[in-house]
This record gives sequence, structure tokens and C-alpha cells, in this order.
Amino acid sequence: MTSIRELLGSNIRAYRNNLGISQAKLAEMINIATNYLGLIEGGKKFPSACMIERIALALGKDTPDLFAVTPVQQDWKERILQKMNTLIDEELISLRPEEDKTQCQKSVANTCAIGAEAKD
Repeated sequence: MTSIRELLGSNIRAYRNNLGISQAKLAEMINIATNYLGLIEGGKKFPSACMIERIALALGKDTPDLFAVTPVQQDWKERILQKMNTLIDEELISLRPEEDKTQCQKSVANTCAIGAEAKD
């Protein structure tokens, strides 16, 4: 079971990463030490209510968003684009003449295999 500190910390980290802000930059924005922000994000320290409000403001979020139980999806754009590209490729294959389909399917399979290897 995740503690409230861990939930808060992981959501802060996820929102920060989604914005492309470094830990050092966010710490500077809210006027705290970078290592303290790291302890908050790691679920080791729990900030004051005032600090939580400052963090939310800096991240452009409402304070309750920092306590959302639903995990923040950091890579949702990439996953949607990958799915869309796969669907487009499949649709293009279905529109090709039969002799081209086998070659095209092999190409798509190789591309997907290469992409899977890159993630590992």
C-alpha cells in the first residue's frame, strides 16, 4: 500500500517531468533546496500545507491534483502516437495489392521488433 507521502511525491515528480522541468528548476521556483525536493518526491519527507500549495502553483495544478490516486501517465502521448501509427500502418497494408502486403507486413513487424528492443 502506498503512503500519502509516496503518492504526493510520485505525483509531483510525474507532473514535473511532464512539464520538462528539472528538480533543480522546480526547487528554485518554490525556493527550497533541491535535495529537500528530492526527499519529498521520494516519499521520505512530507511538506507543509503552505509548501504543497507553492508546489501546486509552480506546476500549474490545483492542490488536490497532487494527491490524485490515479497515476499520472507520463508517456501517454508517446503511447497514443505509437498506437495511431500502428493503426495507420495496418490500414495502409490493407489498401495495398496482395503482392505488396507480405513485404509490407514484414517491414512493419521488423519495425515493431526494433522498437520493442529499444525499450528494453
